Amino acid sequence: MRIDLDDRLSEIIPKENIIKNEDMSRHTTFRTGGPADYFLKVSKREELKALIKLFYEEGLEFSKDYYVLGNGSNLLVSDEGFRGIILTLEGEFSECRMESDTEIRAGAAVLNVAVANLARDNSLTGFEFAHGIPGSIGGALVMNAGAYGGEMKQVVKSVTAIMEDGTERVFGENELGFGYRTSVFKSTCCVITDTLLCLKKGVKEEIEEVMDDLKNRRISKQPLEYPSAGSTFKRPEGYFAGKLIEDAGLKGYTIGGAQVSEKHSGFVINKGQATSQDVYRLILDVQKKVLEFSGVELSPEVILLGEFKE
Repeated sequence: MRIDLDDRLSEIIPKENIIKNEDMSRHTTFRTGGPADYFLKVSKREELKALIKLFYEEGLEFSKDYYVLGNGSNLLVSDEGFRGIILTLEGEFSECRMESDTEIRAGAAVLNVAVANLARDNSLTGFEFAHGIPGSIGGALVMNAGAYGGEMKQVVKSVTAIMEDGTERVFGENELGFGYRTSVFKSTCCVITDTLLCLKKGVKEEIEEVMDDLKNRRISKQPLEYPSAGSTFKRPEGYFAGKLIEDAGLKGYTIGGAQVSEKHSGFVINKGQATSQDVYRLILDVQKKVLEFSGVELSPEVILLGEFKE
């Protein structure tokens, strides 16, 4: 990186929240990855604004020089680590509250399960689908996360973000660009701080029953006992990624400690002591072999951070 950050960063956030060479395997659900040069804990909106403005003024680029970490549930960090800055949001970004009888204000760092529980406790329906999605609201918004017929676009009223120059902007529901596993935030340089969700009144017992049913379906069908990033590939139009992978004879296919799950072929799992490079090579092999077998090109949902070897 071009600049000596230590003094500049300590002017913005407390020194105890500036960590060097943090092992990223502690912060991803794959449980792999090397150290990040800087790992910053950001708890206040004004801190985040000042940091993003500093990065902008110094010419630092999102993903290349800095990255905002959610729950790490859709992220593969290189074994060599990340030669840049990781921001993790906490404090006020972890707050979740009722905004009205049918609206919830959720910070970007709040886990999806916490929002689903708050909705249930207030007899609000519409967010049950997200109860088992192992990530934060910020990450769910970026990728328009969804499951079992529900997705974020169905419930989001607005999103607040810090733009690259440090200014704040509210995106209305018609500006969010939601599509299948995508949103305007995938192509816009900004950091999401919070969102306003609009749900509907329901019956608490019925909401809880749906959530329990979805939980049991996940437990029975998904390899939740192993570290993974959930569904590894996007669903190709007209197909199911897991079936394409299984039909290509890849169920249980293994490289190092990484494996195509024998329980659900759409999941790449860390069977034990896998490296990020193992996972990456396995993803590449699956893409190649599925394309050869079926002519369908699979696109990973997993985000790569750092340098990987082909």
